[in-house]
Amino acid sequence: MKIRTATIQDAQGIGKVHVDSWRTTYKNIVPDSFLDKLSYEQREKLWERNIIREDNYVLVAENEIGETVGFAVASTREKNVERNSSDLTSIYLLEEYQGKRIGKLLLKELFMYFKQSGYQSIFVEVLAENKTRFFYEYYGAEYVKTVQINIGGKVLEEYVYVWNDIDKVLEKLK
Repeated sequence: MKIRTATIQDAQGIGKVHVDSWRTTYKNIVPDSFLDKLSYEQREKLWERNIIREDNYVLVAENEIGETVGFAVASTREKNVERNSSDLTSIYLLEEYQGKRIGKLLLKELFMYFKQSGYQSIFVEVLAENKTRFFYEYYGAEYVKTVQINIGGKVLEEYVYVWNDIDKVLEKLK
């Protein structure tokens, strides 16, 4: 498994992982009509824009034959007004690669970036029904609040978590 910084050439692979992982992760959470409308081409274009943004730190996970099987993103959300803080905005893996410690590798790389960048607090937002929240909780994310969001015409609860000790997270990721 290889974890590396994304380049513009990775947009297509990230777009495919984005669509496929949403369809498996959010099945029975997000309306099927929304998931069915997701498009590889639209996501590829989105990731072309995301990768070139200087305020995004995008990682890809590749399997042994160089295929993109996951990605992760650090970027400070516009609504994040906390001093010296940033956000873990995405970690997605293809379903068949989940549970193989790839998420842990991506999380470690993101937290090394956060530390090097001088951030003190890191936020993550995760749908309440998404079992990935337990992954974040295991690595020390502390619940802050619940917000409501609308995806595909369905109101969903989203949990906001924070890590206030980057060194503690990195220690646990060793």
